[in-house]
Amino acid sequence: MRSYLLRRLPSALLVLAAASFLIFTILRLVPGDPATALAGPDADAATVAAIRARLGLDAPLLSQYAHWIGSLLKGDLGPSYAIGGQTADLIGDGLGATTELTVAALLFVIVLGTAFGVIGAISRNRWLNAAVRVITTAALAVPPFVSGVLLVLVFAVALPVLPPGGRVAFPTAPDLAAQYLVLPALCLALPSAAVLGRYLKDGIERGLAEDYIRTATAAGIAPRRLLWRHTLPNALPPVVTLLGMQVGNLLGGAVLVEAIFAWPGLGQLAEQGLQRRDYPVVQDLLLLLVGVFVLVQLLTDLVYAWLDPRIRWE
Repeated sequence: MRSYLLRRLPSALLVLAAASFLIFTILRLVPGDPATALAGPDADAATVAAIRARLGLDAPLLSQYAHWIGSLLKGDLGPSYAIGGQTADLIGDGLGATTELTVAALLFVIVLGTAFGVIGAISRNRWLNAAVRVITTAALAVPPFVSGVLLVLVFAVALPVLPPGGRVAFPTAPDLAAQYLVLPALCLALPSAAVLGRYLKDGIERGLAEDYIRTATAAGIAPRRLLWRHTLPNALPPVVTLLGMQVGNLLGGAVLVEAIFAWPGLGQLAEQGLQRRDYPVVQDLLLLLVGVFVLVQLLTDLVYAWLDPRIRWE
């Protein structure tokens, strides 16, 4: 397992290096200038030039990139241009809220996806199967900004059982924090749960069609035991890979969901940084998200290799 991990690390580092250069380059292609935004509409050219020099924006792009990477390697994220404060503090404040939302959504994905997959594969109830198909199709077809509004209308307006938005920290009031977390986490999880459920359904159906499962069924072994002890474990390795990919979708979707439910996470910070052309905040934040995604993919591959030892020798 250690040698497998060492073989994967170079590609992960290469992805991070390429992502850092692309983020730095693309961000500077976005129209707008941080110095002009900070100086204000009435500032003269000399004032704008002085601000650019103070921020280091007058240096060549490669020098700016090298300075950014060097500071990152030292653990110094630098100050924010426009929002104010240190970039590390701003990201740290939003990281907890986004992590909380993503983890809760991932739990919903696992629970709902497993339920959709198992029910769709083994249920003989026509109406139940039809209901699962309708739910998964709607979850995939309806975008989060629509499903989020619908969830608020149903569970916060028509049936006022959950708050429509905002956040309460868990250490302050765990029961109230869970209520604020349900709707945004469910909205974020629905598309990924539908994908996972359909993928798991196909895997279980393929497993149930294997000859050894038919032989065991003819021998009188209980179908429930065959499902949970043999069919489902054999369907897990590709599902684990898919689940790792869905984590990236959850991180990307969290930006939109946080805006819908006024969730104070990294999504709102990214929006503020882009609007104000705050380069340090946006580029550090995007590289952090890429790093998290790469780490999740690496851990997913390790779990896959653990579930299927043949992968370690390929």
